[in-house]
Amino acid sequence: MAVINASTPITFNRKDLTNQQLKHIYQTLLKPRMIEEKMLVLLRQGKIAKWFSGIGQEAIAVGVTLGMNPAEYILPMHRNLGVFTTRGIPLNRLFSQFQGKAGGFTSGRDRSFHFGTQEYKIIGMISHLGPQLALADGIALAHVLKNEAACTAVFSGDGGTSEGDFHEALNVAAVWDLPVIFVIENNGYGLSTPSNEQFRCKQFIDKGIGYGMEAVQVDGNNILDVYHAVTSIAEQQRQNPKPVLLECITFRMRGHEEASGTKYVPQELFDVWGRKDPVKNYEQYLLNEGVLDDAFIEQIRSEIKTEIEAGLNITYAEPLPTSTTEKELQAIYAPHQQQNTMPLQSKSNDLRFLDALTQAMEQSMEKFDNLVIMGQDIAEYGGVFKATAGFVERFGKGRIRNTPICESAIVGAGLGLAINGYKAIVEMQFADFVTCGFNQIVNNLAKTHYRWGQNADVVVRMPTGAAVGAGPFHSQSTESWFMQTPGLKVVYPAFPADAKGLLTAAIADPNPVMFFEHKALYRSVTQAVPAEFYTLEIGKAALVTSGTEITIVTYGLGVHWAIDALKSNPQIQADLIDLRTLLPWDKETVLASVKKTGKCIVLYETTYTAGVGAEIAAFVSEHAFSCLDAPVVRVASLDTPVPMSEELEWNFLPKKRFSEALLKLHQY
Repeated sequence: MAVINASTPITFNRKDLTNQQLKHIYQTLLKPRMIEEKMLVLLRQGKIAKWFSGIGQEAIAVGVTLGMNPAEYILPMHRNLGVFTTRGIPLNRLFSQFQGKAGGFTSGRDRSFHFGTQEYKIIGMISHLGPQLALADGIALAHVLKNEAACTAVFSGDGGTSEGDFHEALNVAAVWDLPVIFVIENNGYGLSTPSNEQFRCKQFIDKGIGYGMEAVQVDGNNILDVYHAVTSIAEQQRQNPKPVLLECITFRMRGHEEASGTKYVPQELFDVWGRKDPVKNYEQYLLNEGVLDDAFIEQIRSEIKTEIEAGLNITYAEPLPTSTTEKELQAIYAPHQQQNTMPLQSKSNDLRFLDALTQAMEQSMEKFDNLVIMGQDIAEYGGVFKATAGFVERFGKGRIRNTPICESAIVGAGLGLAINGYKAIVEMQFADFVTCGFNQIVNNLAKTHYRWGQNADVVVRMPTGAAVGAGPFHSQSTESWFMQTPGLKVVYPAFPADAKGLLTAAIADPNPVMFFEHKALYRSVTQAVPAEFYTLEIGKAALVTSGTEITIVTYGLGVHWAIDALKSNPQIQADLIDLRTLLPWDKETVLASVKKTGKCIVLYETTYTAGVGAEIAAFVSEHAFSCLDAPVVRVASLDTPVPMSEELEWNFLPKKRFSEALLKLHQY
């Protein structure tokens, strides 16, 4: 294959396309160009705030979209206006989105192309670029599991491929034989950074070798080459699911966004690539072939202009979105009416904490045939803690999936599965490793429903905590990181029966749940657990002991430390509240108890500063100050990393300090 660059002339090959099809392609290619030209006028007039131009690259977005079936998902970027127009989205809705009007797709909560729509099977981007690629993996995986002959296309710029998400997504797609077309728009620059400062390979198709996938390069300014390539690849993938890397060579004729300008690009590049304009070249080709004439071109331009003006008039007449605090808070989570389904009479078995989790997942796999579990070593090996031992033999490798070591891609794939009708459990081998998937969790899972109403039906299991001599990277308590992220639910049980009921509830919930499981409890705590499937209410605390003198608020291993302290000090009559859920946490139960006892101590394993207890203590002080007989006390781990040796670790942990603080508060 010849290397495609600015000097490669555009030579069109219609193959078996009819004149009518060629005309339709022309209309579809012209439309985003004319809209962009209008948007640039509106930008100068101050009627839109920002614009990322795709002028010069339209053939890629239009060619890819035309080459796929309307029911197949496309995940575009911010220069791919042609995806949205080719799928037939009414222009007034697009314009309303651009202007933050009520008729857009996000009710003013996000801008430009940062939205998705199930109606048109388009999943918009977030500003972090790379995470989009893993979502395509999950969407394609759902097609494979449903035995559907369908593929998925996802876009990335050449700059975005420098992110680790690019590698993770392509690697997963290759290992799992997923029907994803990874469309790389190679326009020579990532904002102002030229390609030779982004990567050393000569062309992106060279990367396909490393992933064991087919790679195809086309002239991205040649609409027919793009269309023919995607049509062929998509049909091939529907019959034989495997990923393909499609490199489209093109050039960005305007700045990264209009405010950035183009002074960093040599003028000769604009001169050369200007002669390869995808719209003008295709139009001239059709004129030369006698497919178009000037009258037809004028007619089509007039029709598109009329459509643009009509759409703008609708948008101009729309009000800006209005809302209330209550409405905005309700938009954070997908609606879900969860009820306590604990069976009134049920056979119970004594189960360890870990076994209760296993039973919860096993029964949920039986209940939800669209549930998939993913994680490192979870299949034949059963996971490092054996939580999924025997699952692959029972449910198959399609639903119990070993993953490469790529937390970001797997969380993203979980969201992709949710978009395409599945539920996902993602196991972090240790909660510490969640940092490698942090962006997907806090920016994709947490914000998706608020932005455009799509549920993110993903549970992230988090084996967490210290007291096991595992050191700084396998013992951290990371729950407070997620407690301050709207859109997530954070669950942290202390007993086997709660672990089962809350995990089944988390799986049933259409919202993203961070499910923390203390490793020190896995095999040390046993309890009678109902054998049947049941759920417990997320967001509801449990009263472990009842008293009138002090309110103890804690969760996880802290509950057991508090029980030990009360056993050693029988003179202290305390309400011991096990939060069980940290987001949303049960403010009503805590406040009612504090108003009864007049004293409150909060015990938490995270480090002292800005930990979970800081929020609870502040809330109690603010809302129950007049009822307090003593300052609210916080007891937590030291503000250091978690040490490994036993003596250092127990000095780090707050168990001993809690007993001392509890006695002091009792005597206050």
